[in-house]
Amino acid sequence: MTYLEQSSAAGRHIFPDLARAFALIGIAVVNVGVFAHPFVAGYSAGGMETAADQGAYFAVNALTFMKSYTLFSFMFGVGFAYQLRSAERRGAAFSNLYWRRIAGLFILGAIHGTFFFQGDILAIYAMLGAILFPFRNSDVKSLIRIGIFLYLCQLLVIGAIAGLLALGAAFEPEAMAEDLQLMEDEAATALAVYGSGSFLEVSQLRFREWLDMLVFGNLMQGIGALSFFFFGFAAVCLDTIATPAAPFWRRCRTMFLPIGIFGSILGAYIMNRGDGFMDPPMMFGMFIIVLFSPFSTMGYLGLIAKWAEGPAGRLKVFLARGGTASLTAYLLQSVILSLTFCGYGLGYFGQLGAATCIIIGLGVGLVSLVFTSLWRKRFARGPMELLLRRWTY
Repeated sequence: MTYLEQSSAAGRHIFPDLARAFALIGIAVVNVGVFAHPFVAGYSAGGMETAADQGAYFAVNALTFMKSYTLFSFMFGVGFAYQLRSAERRGAAFSNLYWRRIAGLFILGAIHGTFFFQGDILAIYAMLGAILFPFRNSDVKSLIRIGIFLYLCQLLVIGAIAGLLALGAAFEPEAMAEDLQLMEDEAATALAVYGSGSFLEVSQLRFREWLDMLVFGNLMQGIGALSFFFFGFAAVCLDTIATPAAPFWRRCRTMFLPIGIFGSILGAYIMNRGDGFMDPPMMFGMFIIVLFSPFSTMGYLGLIAKWAEGPAGRLKVFLARGGTASLTAYLLQSVILSLTFCGYGLGYFGQLGAATCIIIGLGVGLVSLVFTSLWRKRFARGPMELLLRRWTY
């Protein structure tokens, strides 16, 4: 059975599968910085030495940073709606299946965060998915209103952090200097451990950073991700996911996209003027990017919808088929990137500039999709999807 036949039989559509594929590529080019340089410092710890590095960093911030995760989160909401509808069609008890799936996702996230990538989103998605569940019977207007409210809360959090950093720099420079020194010490530890440590030593440090990420990630991105869960759920309820030719998607690419790109370019420019996460311009630039991220995300969805409208060409089907195994692709990216940069692998941690790292990230993102698409050509599900499904059922 071909991809299109399988999708039709399962009530799926090519549009969301294409969106997952593009989100995975964007996630890889953003996440590679955490694999390649200390988590607390990013590229500012030796990765911004050339104009090419600064240009590549600017491009990633303008085009994918704080947008790939919202696109992926939107698709999580879409997947939630699909699972709910599937259970209803089969007369199955959705509650039991969903909680087993959430538990399995958290366990996978804990393993992933400990051994491969401290910036894991699976455990965070499991925690946020638990919050989404009670709203499964909400009407569309309520879903959209809750999503908007949550995103405003995310803006408030990041804006408050940016404001506190600015106040600290102005009125408490000594305390700021002490905090900066602590971050530099943590970065030095990361360079030593990730750069030349054993697998066990790296895993011990990565586990501690993953625990921090459960708090920091939910604070900086989790609220916004949850808001896009609601938007994705609402899109299925409105049947816009099933209709890529809907006027809404045309509005997204013609109206929302230019606004989002303009704001993201402005935010990326400000971020490039900052020097590390403790520098107020860096956080203010991030705030600007987050402010305009919904416009960019919906604009990207509008572009993908336009492509999904046309004939199912080979490239389109190939990418969409890879997008059906997004869990496998996401985890595969981490395995490849951890082996590339950690000392127990090729050992390039802290040695490459942003431009080189981002090119590697792009390549790994594409390789992960090639693998999942070829796998799905022969098997009904991706290997990690099959594992999670067996646990769920």
